Amino acid sequence: MTFIKKAAVAAVAATFVATGALADGHATTKLRIQTHYAPETVSGKLAAQYIDDIQTMSGGGIQVEMFYSSSVVKSVETFDAAATGILDCDMTGGGYQTGKNSAFQFVGDIMGGYDTPYQQLSWLYFGGGREAAAPLYNKYGMELIGWWVYGQESFASSKPIEKVADFKDWKFRSPPGMETKIFEKLGASPIVMDFTEIFTALETGIIDGADASGLANNVGLGLYDIVKYANFPGFHSMPSDHLACNKAVFDAMPEAHQTIMKVAMEALALRTALTFEKKNAEAAAQLRADGVTLSQWAPDELQKFRNAAQATWPEFADTPEAKALVEAHLSYLRQLGLVSE
Repeated sequence: MTFIKKAAVAAVAATFVATGALADGHATTKLRIQTHYAPETVSGKLAAQYIDDIQTMSGGGIQVEMFYSSSVVKSVETFDAAATGILDCDMTGGGYQTGKNSAFQFVGDIMGGYDTPYQQLSWLYFGGGREAAAPLYNKYGMELIGWWVYGQESFASSKPIEKVADFKDWKFRSPPGMETKIFEKLGASPIVMDFTEIFTALETGIIDGADASGLANNVGLGLYDIVKYANFPGFHSMPSDHLACNKAVFDAMPEAHQTIMKVAMEALALRTALTFEKKNAEAAAQLRADGVTLSQWAPDELQKFRNAAQATWPEFADTPEAKALVEAHLSYLRQLGLVSE
């Protein structure tokens, strides 16, 4: 039996669990959602607000069992767990699924592309991004509900990372996908590991640094309690976390519940971008006061990284879906003046 057939069988069974009725006869939707974020991080709290929003907006019609810190399955397994009915929705990010199809890199983190979360979100909602991404998710039995983007990530490191040359032999945690190729080209030694393993790996010296998250989230993870160097503002990576649900489950939901989940995701996207504008600035000030060194990269060094990243896009886009997404990004990036012809 193919993956899609297995997923469809499991999803049909799941819809009987995921949909029901309240005592007054109104339809209910029961969902099991997993995120990789810990509940005490900024993103974990934002995810909790989203859950509260959809439950409140639906008058209790949507009921969610939420799992934080990838407590049911590993972060990279969340998507398949939702597609096969172990969970209902995945609140991690497309970047974790690059082993399935390289196209997920370009809905997860198009490194060296957009400068701000607002630009990236505008591609999804107004630049043809949703239309380009939908067939990819549907191919694997999932429905893309929306994105939330916290902005550029910052490194955590045991040594200064101030320029491209500092990447040489730097052993750091990298998420799976295109990032490993880019940083290998620049001389680093990326090690792919789960998000939940970063703190221990830093603490035990398995790695010298990490690409984990934005500055405020890194503080919440306790990374700068261990290492004392960071870069801010970030520049190298701006992952799009997603909410993606089992398509059969989502299609079986009342239309009003579907709309609530999508509209609430748009609210979460804006709330996330605005929150991190403030939280990252506050974190930077506190870290400097605590003796953590924050490096700001010079424009010429930033361009070196951007060139290496953009040169890697076509190398990584090795499926029809990936090529279509890269072209959709390039078309919009040209409109924004972020890439030349």
